[in-house]
Amino acid sequence: MDGTLVDTEPYWMSAESALVTSYGGSWSHEDGLQLVGSGLWHSARILQAKGVDLGEKEIIDLLTEHVTNKLVDDGIPWRPGARELLLELRDAGIKTGLVTMSLSSMAHHVADRLGFVGFDVVVGGDDVTHSKPHPEPYLTAADLLGVNIAECFALEDSEPGIASASASGAVTVGVPFMIDLAESTEYTLWPTLAGRTVADITALFTSVTR
Repeated sequence: MDGTLVDTEPYWMSAESALVTSYGGSWSHEDGLQLVGSGLWHSARILQAKGVDLGEKEIIDLLTEHVTNKLVDDGIPWRPGARELLLELRDAGIKTGLVTMSLSSMAHHVADRLGFVGFDVVVGGDDVTHSKPHPEPYLTAADLLGVNIAECFALEDSEPGIASASASGAVTVGVPFMIDLAESTEYTLWPTLAGRTVADITALFTSVTR
């Protein structure tokens, strides 16, 4: 979701910086980049190591509140092409799931504002035991959808997300946003989702799985 469907990574970085500095610590842009795509509990432990004297759940709640407030105040910043591709997938009758390490409450907040029913299932970071890069989030989504993970196609923008999706067995595409992604035989890189269609997904899936 964050960085693939919506442009919220800057909101998370702002929340992290504000929290760390409120406890007298320092938080750089590079620090924030290291947490892109990570599970919130992992991020909370990193912030604790930076001097935030709060429990993991308290940190997660504060970060989530900050980002949710930004979404309410400023609206949803959709990533180029993402919403359009999702709508085409839905019109084609293809099952879709949102797999994010944000809390499920925030994921539903975003999904509910698409303007159409965008997802059959939503899996948030609080719905799984192991966060990305572990494959559990994607395997959970496939199970809820009632499909074989090998028949799934995943879109990700971060290294932890790509690792999770590819380890699960899904055909994976990386769409870089905040961080560069290296070329790999484990996934395909698309510079943007703008202009991408169901035909592009079908062609890639066919070439990878045949």
